[in-house]
Amino acid sequence: MQKEVKERSNLALVAAVQLPNVSDAEFEASLTELRELAKTLGYDVVKTFVQKRAGFDIKAYLGEGKREEIRAFVNHESYEVEFDKAPPNINDWEIDTVLVDHEISPSQARNLEKEVGCEVMDRTMVILEIFHRNARSRAARAQVEIARLGYMAPRLREAAKLAGPQGRQRSGEGGRGAGESHTELDRRKIRDRIAELQQDILAMEAERKTQRARRQERQGLAGVALVGYTNAGKSTLMRALTGSEVLVANKLFATLDTTVRALYPESIPRILVSDTVGFIKNLPHGLVASFKSTLDEALDASLLLHVIDASDPGFERQLEVTNEVLSEIGADEVPRIRVFNKIDFVGDATAQAELEITLQSRYPDCVVMSARRPEDVAMLHKKIVEFYQQDQVEAELFLPWEAQQLRKDIYATCQVLAETSDHEGAFFKVRGEPSAINKLTESVKLSQGIKSV
Repeated sequence: MQKEVKERSNLALVAAVQLPNVSDAEFEASLTELRELAKTLGYDVVKTFVQKRAGFDIKAYLGEGKREEIRAFVNHESYEVEFDKAPPNINDWEIDTVLVDHEISPSQARNLEKEVGCEVMDRTMVILEIFHRNARSRAARAQVEIARLGYMAPRLREAAKLAGPQGRQRSGEGGRGAGESHTELDRRKIRDRIAELQQDILAMEAERKTQRARRQERQGLAGVALVGYTNAGKSTLMRALTGSEVLVANKLFATLDTTVRALYPESIPRILVSDTVGFIKNLPHGLVASFKSTLDEALDASLLLHVIDASDPGFERQLEVTNEVLSEIGADEVPRIRVFNKIDFVGDATAQAELEITLQSRYPDCVVMSARRPEDVAMLHKKIVEFYQQDQVEAELFLPWEAQQLRKDIYATCQVLAETSDHEGAFFKVRGEPSAINKLTESVKLSQGIKSV
């Protein structure tokens, strides 16, 4: 019988410097976020090291004493080892990585690695790695690669330092002028690759715009985009509203690619719902820029569902981050409904009711719900449909028997309130967009004109 071998968990430490202008609450929220990012990446965070300083250490981010403390922990030199979270095997553990809650320079990362004795990943590198693993579409993969190459380029010099003189010089004799260094060659390759990827993204963007235009031409402009902080429950809500099997995972950045599905049960007009990449505080600017196209659905939508995790004590910070990013991409003028999700995660029924009253008084017209409760989803579904039906009008249409091929168009673009018929044709009482009703009227006239000819 073959013995099953259990894979060892990847263990990590979190290290962070609290600057004077950062409050304790904001600092702890950022640390919690980094631990969640680590979890998404497959790490168990067993210990957190924090330090208050006026600024980051130029040499290695943390102060000398804190670096020594981490080194002793990593190398099992501490007399009393205390874990924030015990590793799976308390008698046999090894720290794989130190995760730093800021973006640090290549030299700081290299020096810190040398001193503590294990790999160091800063916040940006953690997020990039998550993006790299989760990207599925061609566009998302290309955007991730651009961001990773941009991050790597300034770090090549540090890699060259570690390689020594032999690693730095590629060819030629007599010094630098005689040949191209590995670092220069690699940088040139990176620049060429980024330019190539940017051209690919432009081509894909043109293709996506064409597809969206065709889709909007067929379906009208009834597009809803789910936006909000990562892990606020957007994908769960997407699945509930559309009846589709989209990825749902309790991880940050589980969704990187935009998914579009029809609202279910279907309504008149037919409404398309899209999920978008989640926002996060301190997301590096380069990543915001490279992922801007994944938020294009928010720009094209005529309604935004701003999904907020009601169970998170820091939801106001999440709300601010989303508002800032929407403003950056020019989507702050799009009408929106604030959806406070995960209310079922807030204590007992009394606590939930109290929070709901507080939220509705602070944010009028918001929806407080759980995406796991069918009655809550039905309530939100109704509110979405009402938004699109608010400008609809009632009208009567007469369809002669010789124009019955247009019956399907009436049912597809309008809500039929009543239908009667006589020997000349069918009479419809309908409710729909004025433009749709006018188009149907013209089609009936045109059909009659063709028949008379």
